[in-house]
Amino acid sequence: MSLATDSPVNSSSSDDLAAFLDAELDSNSLGSSPEKEAEDKDEDEESIDEEAENEEARDDKDLERIKRRKTQIVETIQERPGPTSLGNLEEKTEVSLGTDNCPHPGSLGGMCYRCGKRLEEESGVTFSYICKGLRLGNDEIDRLRNTDMKHLLRHRKLYLILDLDHTLLNSTLLLHLTPEEDYLKSQADSLQDVSKGSLFMLAFMNMMTKLRPFVHTFLKEASEMFEMYIYTMGDRPYALEMAKLLDPSREYFNARVISRDDGTQRHQKGLDVVLGQESAVLILDDTENAWTKHRDNLILMERYHFFASSCRQFGYHCQSLSQLRSDESELEGALASVLKVLKRIHNIFFDVHLSSSAVVDEIRYCLFSYRTPFICTLTPIGRSTFMGTFDRHILLADTHYLWKMAEQLGATCSIELDPSVTHVVSTDARTEKSRWAAKEAKFLVDPRWIETANFLWQRQPEENFPVQQTKPEENFHAKQMKDQ
Repeated sequence: MSLATDSPVNSSSSDDLAAFLDAELDSNSLGSSPEKEAEDKDEDEESIDEEAENEEARDDKDLERIKRRKTQIVETIQERPGPTSLGNLEEKTEVSLGTDNCPHPGSLGGMCYRCGKRLEEESGVTFSYICKGLRLGNDEIDRLRNTDMKHLLRHRKLYLILDLDHTLLNSTLLLHLTPEEDYLKSQADSLQDVSKGSLFMLAFMNMMTKLRPFVHTFLKEASEMFEMYIYTMGDRPYALEMAKLLDPSREYFNARVISRDDGTQRHQKGLDVVLGQESAVLILDDTENAWTKHRDNLILMERYHFFASSCRQFGYHCQSLSQLRSDESELEGALASVLKVLKRIHNIFFDVHLSSSAVVDEIRYCLFSYRTPFICTLTPIGRSTFMGTFDRHILLADTHYLWKMAEQLGATCSIELDPSVTHVVSTDARTEKSRWAAKEAKFLVDPRWIETANFLWQRQPEENFPVQQTKPEENFHAKQMKDQ
């Protein structure tokens, strides 16, 4: 199949590389200029806005000049590898710093992109999604993050990391379509103008993809508040094709598409490959365990199961949305709901930022602050107890994801029954604790009551989540909890 190449010459990564490496390849670069630093120190408070505008204009002018030169450098390395390319690299970059004194902030194709010296040992983190063969040292990563953070704050923007599968879209192999889903093949939208469609058949990948309702509006409005990344556990060719469907004009993500091939830990996602300050990063993902080091930055998404194969993958023995010829609500679905949350958190962040000089853990503080009113409304719930078939599927209740989720929403959880208990969470209405709840006039709710409150960020009516008279082996939500 024809996919975008990873070549630094044939991809748009050259432009992104240019923006990221502005200080090293030009002796008069912004950010490292002593004259500019002196100006910043002497800047009068009344002229901050005017200076910021002038600085931004200089940034744009220098950035265009640097981009042109960086593209020449990448082409030189691509076309003339080996010792002869070193002279060309030095000539094109007008490097005045000797190789012995160069700190080697990063490398491209095994050579220091500042002095051109071929490096026998490389350290730091690989950023191949920006440009093939690019590696940055830790000090350089910190510098770039600090520089980019200042730029984004000037534009009242933060960072948003977006998962693909079950968050923004749902994909299935064509051979996994059920007979009830055959009708989808005739309803697929044209790949010639993907901006107006939502269901696409990618025959060259033997795949069909359904975009989640509201995704186009979500990306458009989120892009006004965030610099966005795609981060998926899929491979790079798949990630690039999905990015084309979501962002055909490359206005939202550009080269910021990270796949499992770009991560530093197997089966894990991490912010070490994101050139953004962790204190300003929000993450939308349906899988909490993928972000073990950054859970405080995570907003957990309700999974989007459009295709039958997706339901089967997670153990749901029920008809999928496609089989029911239905879909999520455009205006009341998961993306519409989380967009409201993002807007609120964005406002909280900048209210705090403008009134305080502290930046450590700000985004995590904002998430907590946003939950606070919700926690207050949940406080009267008192104690909730996990019980019945739910107990049989776990060894230690307080380690279960639903237990933790309930605590985050303000509930006090217990496995014991006493008069202070107000809610019993169960998957089977026939158990002893379920019967106790009915006798004592306590709320008896299905675990989906907790999940829905968490996904929609508001308390749900208990009567909408009744517990059914089902056998444990017939209750598929119980199986899902077991698999968590």
